[in-house]
Amino acid sequence: MDSSAAARNTAVTVGRFAPSPSGRMHVGNAFASLMAWLAARAEGGRMVLRIEDLDDRCRDRAVAETLIDDLAWMGLSWDEGPFWQSAREDVYADAFERLEEQGLVYPCFCSRASLHAATAPHASDGTYVYQRTCRGLSPAEIERRRAERAPAMRLMVDGAEISFDDAVFGPQHELLERDCGDFVIRRADGVYAYQLACAVDDALMGITQVVRGNDLLGSTARQMHVQRLLGLPNPGYGHVPLLVAADGRRLAKRDGDLDLGALRARGIAADRLVGWLGSLAGLVDEGAELTADELAAHFSWEKVRACGRQIVVDAESLSRYDS
Repeated sequence: MDSSAAARNTAVTVGRFAPSPSGRMHVGNAFASLMAWLAARAEGGRMVLRIEDLDDRCRDRAVAETLIDDLAWMGLSWDEGPFWQSAREDVYADAFERLEEQGLVYPCFCSRASLHAATAPHASDGTYVYQRTCRGLSPAEIERRRAERAPAMRLMVDGAEISFDDAVFGPQHELLERDCGDFVIRRADGVYAYQLACAVDDALMGITQVVRGNDLLGSTARQMHVQRLLGLPNPGYGHVPLLVAADGRRLAKRDGDLDLGALRARGIAADRLVGWLGSLAGLVDEGAELTADELAAHFSWEKVRACGRQIVVDAESLSRYDS
């Protein structure tokens, strides 16, 4: 496995951007990216850019280059990368084989419909809890089912207990058997799953601080579990608020009027957008116009925590930034 992380100075904060090129960056993505950058730069840290393009739906190089351009336009510089996950499949295969050698991986033939059925066990956040349906299959039964459909591959979580202190949500504790069950690390189509690829990359790229939206808080314990099984270090975490519309709907890439392409076309300057996003986090007053470098001096985890789980985006406040 890649040992480049061992050569880095672990005393230095190393954050990362990890965009998935499934569409143009919107203000919610921009907010999370800005918070990640500020959290690292406020401590004199470094940033790594990783493009999460494992999925075939995220392999459009032009879309990825646009995301990279949007980060640069906002003044969010990086020190290493971009690294492309699509070029790192050998690294994930090595990690997968090491887990397999430990006897911790097994094939799962369950359909997506059965896993998400209303009658299936679900955690408090709505995610299903896998019930080990395929874990005890005999070799003969596995071969019979494999002839009918390709299996996903799951990682056993027996007795796994994960605790960490999130920079926004404070102390967290999960029993993986109770909270998620055995989870997929390679999909049925052969693509290595997010939990494996992200865990391996964060560790091997020397990431010490993962800052991302709180919709991914539930993934953290699973990624830490993978890292520990592989003897890799765990980074620290901070899960920032999500930006939502007035009706509570989470902003998404389908909200084209709030993507950076539309905003840039309207003539909104980078320092205006950065100032507006900073004001949403309570770092500066509304109406502030400043560069990302200038905003770093105002960064405060205490202020970010005070925002709660969600921040309502006031479209009128954004329109006031039009040129």
